[in-house]
Amino acid sequence: MTNRKRSLFILMGVMLAIISSCTNWENDQKAGGENLKLNKVSDEKPLNVIYILSDDHRYDFMGFTGKVPFLETPNMDKMALEGAHIENAFVTTSLCSPSRASILTGQFSHHHQVVDNQSLIADSVKFFPQYLQAAGYETAFMGKWHMGEHHADPRKGFDHWFSLKGQGTYYNPVININGEEKQFGDSTYITDLLTEEALDWLGQRDGEKPFFLYLSHKGVHADFKPAPRHKGVYADGAPSYPPTMYPEKNPDYNYKDVPDWVKNQRHSWHGVDYMYHGQINFDEFYQLYNETLLSVDESIGKVIDYIEETGQLDNTVIFYMGDNGFSFGEHGLIDKRQAYEESIRVPLLVYGSKEVLKRNKVKQMIQNIDIGPTILEMAGLEKPDNMDGESFLSILKGEDPQDWRERIYYEYYWERPFPQTPTTYAVRTGQYKFIRYHGIWDINELYDIQNDPWEMNNLIRDPEYKELSKELRQDLFQWLQETNGMQIPLKTDGNGARFDHKYRGTF
Repeated sequence: MTNRKRSLFILMGVMLAIISSCTNWENDQKAGGENLKLNKVSDEKPLNVIYILSDDHRYDFMGFTGKVPFLETPNMDKMALEGAHIENAFVTTSLCSPSRASILTGQFSHHHQVVDNQSLIADSVKFFPQYLQAAGYETAFMGKWHMGEHHADPRKGFDHWFSLKGQGTYYNPVININGEEKQFGDSTYITDLLTEEALDWLGQRDGEKPFFLYLSHKGVHADFKPAPRHKGVYADGAPSYPPTMYPEKNPDYNYKDVPDWVKNQRHSWHGVDYMYHGQINFDEFYQLYNETLLSVDESIGKVIDYIEETGQLDNTVIFYMGDNGFSFGEHGLIDKRQAYEESIRVPLLVYGSKEVLKRNKVKQMIQNIDIGPTILEMAGLEKPDNMDGESFLSILKGEDPQDWRERIYYEYYWERPFPQTPTTYAVRTGQYKFIRYHGIWDINELYDIQNDPWEMNNLIRDPEYKELSKELRQDLFQWLQETNGMQIPLKTDGNGARFDHKYRGTF
């Protein structure tokens, strides 16, 4: 080959490489700057998916459970009775930002590193809606994002964005609409506004493409503010005090083996003896929570009605879930963060396509990290290798996978704004739960959940359960070792003075 021909050959190769690179760059830009194409695992028509998330809604505060006799949630009831009720749904971290990051990434907190409500989420992290986008889905996000970044700007993975900053407000919110802020007034109520926007988007989208809608409500986060039409409707509803709320009234409660940090927290922001630093009493708190929940239930009903009335139910699946649980007096606590049942368990309901939903009650243990893989499989896509969760689509279809998990793991990392709750790890099987605390001189906990659902009798000192405690502890550390979770993420404290009332104002 002559030098001239060799030069021309090299030049042509360079030009082809540039053209190929530009083409790949354009394709990657459409998917958010990354190659997000996943292999297909099914040739069936992709399902439309609506994922509705509420804030701080505990697993049993729904009408059909009977937990709160006066509470009426007809639309949640409909989802449970005509769809699928996942009876054992859990989060991996019971806190807003970490849980929401786990939902979007399919990862444990020690992987995505959003370990508190201040942590930023890394730019390198991928959200499952990005994969849906790359597969041709129309995507939209409405509502509360709340993952560290103190702004409401659009995030990757969504064609349409309608979001509020941080916790937002219940009335007259400021909303970021595709990058532009808009102030809503005239007593605009946030749950109603988000629902209206969701229905508008569903009505205006490109009907040729499958869609994914993420409707993320502010309700029912404290401080609870019901819609005007719901104020006072439960004024006569008597709260139910759990048997561990007042230990002196319950001789069956093994209070001596309750951790000291739990006892001390009674008189704190998250304790029943000084809740929210004395700003509200328990009975009013309980009433407002249930009244605020009503608008979330109505929102679910409006979304279901729209899908049914437009004839899309056969090819659409609707999820409803809480981002974490919530305590109402159990062990003298309110709020979440701890590893007790009412904190780590969440409502999870699935409604829609009868070709998909073949089982009304799901007994298997499902976690928030399973949402992404499940929705991706509904789109006919494989699960990315970096997701810790698993798809439970086969379970919804009535199958019983023999290799499905028989235990779940929990992690919570100490936060400076609320230092009363220590770093907590837990492993829960179908019958037992082992809770281990890190960094404090205190007792760990072991409960027989089946025979002691209120977690009143800590078995950690019982010689009969010594080997079980040892086994579950070893299992917990093995999980941390295998998932690269042995390092405790340390985040910057920030510049503000301390918030806890015992040392308020100090640095």
